[in-house]
Parts: sequence; structure tokens; C-alpha cells
Amino acid sequence: MATGTEPPTTEPHPVGGGVRTGTRAAIDAPHLRTDRWWLAPAATAAGLLAFIVYSTWRAFADADYYAAPYVSPFYSPCLAERCEPMHAGPNWEIFGGWWGISPAIIILIFPLGFRLTCYYYRKAYYRGFWASPPACAVAEPHKKYSGETRFPLILQNIHRYFFYAALLVAGILTYDTVLAFRGGTDENYEWGHMGLGTLVFLTNIVLIWAYTLSCHSCRHIVGGKLKHFSRHPVRYRMWQWVGKLNNRHMLLAWASLVSVALADFYVYLVASGAFDDPRFF
Repeated sequence: MATGTEPPTTEPHPVGGGVRTGTRAAIDAPHLRTDRWWLAPAATAAGLLAFIVYSTWRAFADADYYAAPYVSPFYSPCLAERCEPMHAGPNWEIFGGWWGISPAIIILIFPLGFRLTCYYYRKAYYRGFWASPPACAVAEPHKKYSGETRFPLILQNIHRYFFYAALLVAGILTYDTVLAFRGGTDENYEWGHMGLGTLVFLTNIVLIWAYTLSCHSCRHIVGGKLKHFSRHPVRYRMWQWVGKLNNRHMLLAWASLVSVALADFYVYLVASGAFDDPRFF
């Protein structure tokens, strides 16, 4: 009995990959969307590409990352002997003197790994760069789909472990923000000073913590595997708080990405002498 959904027997199936294969309905149109569906993935790809270009330049620059009391979040903590000395700053010479390139490369792997394996960012760059899929209700152009079951995408499953590293990094950046309330060389590093950079660092660390704690892995760690929330009121309340942040995970992902780049750029302007940090007191 005909249902009206069978493909015509006189027409060949469309040739293509993904959902446009011989086992699918023979629809000539690649999709039925009439809106500008390509704008969202294009804007996402442009935004991520801009950050990649900027962060790569700053990571390999190996200069202008410290202007007392501010240290760039791209270079904190500094783990090599070749790091610029920072007064009471995160100078931990764990790697000794053999490290010959920018010390930012050592530490950036952890926040970078956290964001690369993040559930939202995976969706964003899969669609933006790989068109997998390009958008909702738009056929995937690839002939094969293996999900995240093969190398290198199977490494996405270690996202939880990068979350633990991200907590440590956020803690170090919090310490850097506290140091931003000290004066520079002119004030002999005394406490109780505040400049425009202090506000930049405060905004950045709030967004970094909000994004980190809004992570899906954090939500699962806090409230996962609980059969009775009534028996765990503290974890239930924490799970609710994390859930509210999780609802804004995409917004926090972008806001924190912009804020960490702006914090680094602010330090670069001050350290290079292009801009004097305005002091409030």
C-alpha cells in the first residue's frame, strides 16, 4: 500500500554522501530550508578563526606578557627559567633552562584542550569548519560518518580530565587577579592599588569561572549518579546552580573566549609601552 513516502522507481537516487545515499528518500533538493542557515556556521568559523590567529601570534611572540602587576593569562603560570621575572607572580621554573621556545606553549595546552573537547565547541567547529552537519535539517556532505569513535576524535572523551586541569588553571588566574590589586614598580608593589587592568582581570576571571563551572562534565560530577536527590540536599542545590550556568554555556563560552583575549591584549599594550594603565587609586 502506497504511503506517498516511497521514492519514485523511475528516478535514480541522488548521488552524495552523508544522508544523501541510496538508502534514503530520493529528494532532489539538498535541503528545504529557505532561510540564511549558512550565516550561523560562517560567523562561528570566523570568530574561532580570529581567536586562533590572535592566540597563535601571542603564544609564539614570547614578549610583552608582563607589566607589573599584570601577567597575561596566556603565560600564567610561567614554567621555564627563561620567563620574565614577575614580582610574587607565578614563576615556577619546573621545566628548567632547556625549554627554548615561548613558555606559553607549555601551559596553553590545558585550557586549549578543555575548550577543544568542550561539548559546545565541538558542535561549533564541527559545523563551522567541517560542515558536519552544516546546520539543522541540512544534509551532511561527507560520504562517511564515524562519529567520535576513531582517532583523533576519540580523544574528545577525555574532556572530563581537561576539566580538572581547567579548574587548576582558573585557580592560578584567580591568584593573578588578586595580584592585580598591587601596585607596580612605582608603588613598590604595595597592596591597595587598582587600575583599569584590575577591572579587566576581574571581568575575565568571573567569566572564566562561570564558563568552567557551566561545563557539562561539572554538572555530571556534581549531581550525576544520584538516585535520590532528597538524600543529598547539598549536591542537589549545587547541581541546580550548575544547571543554571549550563543553560548559558554557549554564551559563557564565547564571552570567556573574548575576555581572555582582551586581558592578554591589555597586558600586551601596557607591556609594550603603547598604553599606560590608568590608576584609580
